[in-house]
Amino acid sequence: MTTDWDPDGDGERPIPDGHDFALLLTHDVDRPYKTHQSLYYALSDSGRRLQHLRDLLPGRNPYWQFDRVARIEDKLGVRSAFYLLDEQPLRERPPGEWLSMDAWRLYGGRYDLTDPAIRSVVDDLRAGGWEVGLHGSYESFDDRERLRREKARVESVVGEPVRGGRQHYLNLDVPETWAHHRALGLQYDASPGSSSEAGFRYGHGVHRPFDDEFVVFPLTLMETALPDPGEDYDAAWAVCEDLLTEARDNRAVMSVLWHPRYFTERDFPGYAAVYRELVAWALDHGAWVGSPADFYDAADLGERVDPAAHTP
Repeated sequence: MTTDWDPDGDGERPIPDGHDFALLLTHDVDRPYKTHQSLYYALSDSGRRLQHLRDLLPGRNPYWQFDRVARIEDKLGVRSAFYLLDEQPLRERPPGEWLSMDAWRLYGGRYDLTDPAIRSVVDDLRAGGWEVGLHGSYESFDDRERLRREKARVESVVGEPVRGGRQHYLNLDVPETWAHHRALGLQYDASPGSSSEAGFRYGHGVHRPFDDEFVVFPLTLMETALPDPGEDYDAAWAVCEDLLTEARDNRAVMSVLWHPRYFTERDFPGYAAVYRELVAWALDHGAWVGSPADFYDAADLGERVDPAAHTP
């Protein structure tokens, strides 16, 4: 299999007219329900033990933050992408894994795409102009048929074909994973990146690994790579401002990931405020801001272009 993917290359930077750089907003929907995590936090956080145990009561679900994300973005006049996960539940894993901490981390507390609440929030997001895409499960990166089934299930909830997404835990087998994506009709992938390091590790632009209309948007920043804003907000914001400034100075395509649960102020103080400030800064400094699918259209990425024509 041939690929033109160059991890050391800078990529092409087709910034829409009237803008100085681009900021792509994404959210991986991993755990919209706080379940067994409450017990873990109660045991490890004696000072707030009662608070964590209260999260197990009926009607309490601090991780359900779709409305808050949508309100923040709507007030700023932007839209983002939410990637839905169709992960295998722990009960369907081999019994030998049921006592494994890794299995609980990977498969415990997941959600069901047939959940009426999930279907309802997806309908609301789509009606409001948000993108809903595919978050390929942990083992799908090298299993085309599994990914095909997951894509079909997500599309049955969305009600239309999905255009792209990101692999769970950023799992990739390059270029095979992207060949699966392209064969299944996806237009882009947003997986390459790090959960612990921020930066333009794969250049300042987008990549075309097969030299065609399928593109890759490297991940610049996941919120987990920031200093904890609840402990040092200024340090967290400084990382964001440095990245934004680099993006502006290089006409870059910057991509960020904020998991919806990080908008829970009680469990993750400061992360929502950093996100809001990041988006506002980008808008104030001439960025095109929105979802990857909207950027794909705005930048005419479906039309194969000469990368040199978009490199400053």
